[in-house]
Amino acid sequence: MENEELFAREPEVDARMRVRGAQATGPIADVTENTPLIAGTDGELHRLPYDFTDRPQWRRPSIWWLMPFALIFTLGFGGIAVPKINLIMSLICRDYLAERTAQDPGFTYLPVIFGEDNSQCQIPQVQSLVAQFQLYLNLVAGIISALVSPRLGHLSDRYGRTNMIAWCALGAVFNEVIAVILATWPERLSVNMLLVGSVMDGLGGSFTTAQALIHSYASDCTPIEKRSVAFGLFHGSLFFGIAAGPGGAAWLIKHGGTQLVFYIALTFHAIFCLSVYFIVPESLSKDRQLAAREKHRVKNADMEAPKWYSWRVWNPMNLITPLAILMPAVGRPSVLFPNRRGASSALRRNIVLLAAIDTAMFGVAMGTMQIIIIYAEYMFKWGSVESSIFIAVINVVRVFNLFLVLPIISRLFRTPCKEDGIIRGSDTLDVVLIRTSIIFDILGYVGYALSKTPSVMVLSGAIASLGGMGSAILQSSLTKHVPHERIGQMLGATGLLHALSRVVAPTVFNLIYSLTVAVLPQTVFVALAAVFGVAFLTSLFIKSHVTLESETSADLRTEDGDGDGEQDRLLR
Repeated sequence: MENEELFAREPEVDARMRVRGAQATGPIADVTENTPLIAGTDGELHRLPYDFTDRPQWRRPSIWWLMPFALIFTLGFGGIAVPKINLIMSLICRDYLAERTAQDPGFTYLPVIFGEDNSQCQIPQVQSLVAQFQLYLNLVAGIISALVSPRLGHLSDRYGRTNMIAWCALGAVFNEVIAVILATWPERLSVNMLLVGSVMDGLGGSFTTAQALIHSYASDCTPIEKRSVAFGLFHGSLFFGIAAGPGGAAWLIKHGGTQLVFYIALTFHAIFCLSVYFIVPESLSKDRQLAAREKHRVKNADMEAPKWYSWRVWNPMNLITPLAILMPAVGRPSVLFPNRRGASSALRRNIVLLAAIDTAMFGVAMGTMQIIIIYAEYMFKWGSVESSIFIAVINVVRVFNLFLVLPIISRLFRTPCKEDGIIRGSDTLDVVLIRTSIIFDILGYVGYALSKTPSVMVLSGAIASLGGMGSAILQSSLTKHVPHERIGQMLGATGLLHALSRVVAPTVFNLIYSLTVAVLPQTVFVALAAVFGVAFLTSLFIKSHVTLESETSADLRTEDGDGDGEQDRLLR
């Protein structure tokens, strides 16, 4: 009933937004019958020259404003990974040995010094405790970010992308501040302080939400046909940071000490936070933000705000409420799809299938890298050098694939998409590339299971890395199935799914490996290949060019045949 009342009131809100958008386009003399209408509910036809005519060309939003700072952020993210694990191991080892001494006064041990090789810590008991603590960190950050991510995505539609990206970065900054304090005075502080850092990171949405909001920014300032390439560039910067960060950290540790890595990582995160807030141009104009706030206000005007102690606030089902955007209404108008016919079954099916495949691929990526390294070291007796080379190879292949191969394919085979306010969904190239990426993943994980030599293991990793473009294309395709003013909400919902898979996937895959390593260690890779097999079968049901005509576009043709009537109303 609430949706019906809201839909009945939407024409009035849409009219206000269209007038506001018309005012943002500049002089009336510039408006022709082919001029896109700005700020409708249908996707808002967001050509930047109309939104930011008051800015010089170089100050208009672009992915190239955000890309350098995102690269700095990922370098800090990748560079601190190994030193933080070593910090955790040193502190937990110190506490374990001290506790053992309290239980057995005859037991003696050497001082545990952070940043040095403490061979006495290389024992199963310490390894188990470190793994447990890592699980606690992931659970805290993952659960909190799952709660926060959809809300930040929704807020970004109303208050701007850069503000919410800066908020995510601020959470990471507080997390690194705690890590720096702990690394500076490890002998005085408890490892449990890192749990506080995980809370801060989770409240900021963690890196999964930051990535989703970055994709929202890219969606705002990139034509539809180039969106997958833009997403691929940001994915490539992430993999570049993961690949180059550890190498840079190793050089810094050798020449300046371990603590220096923590200070530099904190500096990189702070630079990213401040740069996004003060330097990077906002991709949503003030008119768009005000229009989104007005629509949100109208939506909630007749809804009584619940008390803080009410069941509506604390209902556990609220956790999955943001996922409603992935299941739009069918057969009736909705807030998400303001069309007389509602969302078609094909459009709804596409959204659900794309989100499911994206979540599965993200979960596998998050849950398997550690297992792959452990497996390779167990089977081929690799050390730190061999494992580092393996990680470098697969990430170099990913970066090459996303920075070079995907843009070339898109330039050669993708056709421009007309910006007319009609939701067209994925094009044929999107669907083909999604299926091809899954096939590469299947071949890679089958290769892991069958590899008998290190060279085959590395080759399998390189093949699996070619499937890395799939995640970027899936995220891009999801944004093509919703109106523009809902992109942040859509990617916020996928951020929720990513946060949940970040918790579930590593737990499941580590359990499979731990139960089968003594009998058949390849079992986990067979299971992973099966996951991708199901994902491929699922992708066969994705339809290309699923069209949903917007209400405004329909008015353009029905008013008097060519849209002049609607434009006359706008100009009046």
